[in-house]
Amino acid sequence: MEITNVIEYEAIAKEKLPKMVYDYYASGAEDQWTLKENRNAFARILFRPRILIDVSKIDMTTTVLGFKISMPIMVAPTAMQKMAHPEGEYATARAASAAGTIMTLSSWATSSVEEVASTGPGIRFFQLYVYKNRKVVEQLVRRAEKAGFKAIALTVDTPRLGRRESDIKNRFTLPPNLTLKNFEGLDLGKMDEANDSGLASYVAGQIDRTLSWKDVQWLQTITSMPILVKGVLTGEDARIAIQAGAAGIIVSNHGARQLDYVPATISALEEVVKATQGRVPVFLDGGVRRGTDVFKALALGASGIFIGRPVVFSLAAEGEAGVRKVLQMLRDEFELTMALSGCRSLSEITRNHIVTEWETPRHLPRL
Repeated sequence: MEITNVIEYEAIAKEKLPKMVYDYYASGAEDQWTLKENRNAFARILFRPRILIDVSKIDMTTTVLGFKISMPIMVAPTAMQKMAHPEGEYATARAASAAGTIMTLSSWATSSVEEVASTGPGIRFFQLYVYKNRKVVEQLVRRAEKAGFKAIALTVDTPRLGRRESDIKNRFTLPPNLTLKNFEGLDLGKMDEANDSGLASYVAGQIDRTLSWKDVQWLQTITSMPILVKGVLTGEDARIAIQAGAAGIIVSNHGARQLDYVPATISALEEVVKATQGRVPVFLDGGVRRGTDVFKALALGASGIFIGRPVVFSLAAEGEAGVRKVLQMLRDEFELTMALSGCRSLSEITRNHIVTEWETPRHLPRL
């Protein structure tokens, strides 16, 4: 049966993958309220399309931190992609590059920064977890920079791992044939079996709970790469991030895998955008499955979005071709949404093109 949208890949991945692996990718924290809300919140935003505008030519190109990309749709960092497909991060890197967009490589990738760089040209960012051993962090950041990565996405919402109950039930651990490749030579590449989640135990042992704003400043002393702060959900933290020297902000709730009952990212976006006052770009991840979702995020002030689960599910289903197809489908849907809303370029997408359910009519422009 022909796949006609991004969501359909999840069922195929569920069929193909071992339960432990599928559950690891698919699940959220605790009650998984935020996991559902990340999707549901998009459905509470409706369009106010403008008509009779010449939409024969549509330009979706944009720049992110000075890098020109084909569309405002990028690849979020997702861990351990070789659990989904033998080619793992290699396939994702090639697909993102072919689509003319940015891939973010996870610290916990099953391919190293050097291996991903070896797949060929492409604009790549590196997602960073800060380990207790700062020498490890320094070494990793330097390796990423040397391998041609262009920015650091610093994950700031994980001083401890969220409670993911399926991982506890499944006693999740990295399959024995795989390693966290970036840490292989440092004896941190393997995950021990645990009485609950092997990943939770690994995080408790290795990830630094003392991480604070001063470390964002410290990072700037060890690299010239710009730093995106990933995991901001409030205006207060957006303002502090800018003061701390962040080059951009990613509004993220970690795919609803950390603190349950935080708002959907699309619901938190506008507060963060308003707080930044245009000083740095704001991006979003979490729950994007349609081109319409991309448009809604941009209408609320995002400069671009990142997709995570659609990448691993399509990778599991069809390898590199699956990831390429997901990026192409989202691109096509987004282009169609722009055309039907009367927008010919990203700069023409405005707050007036949408209405949110929580607005009263007085928010709407006067006719």
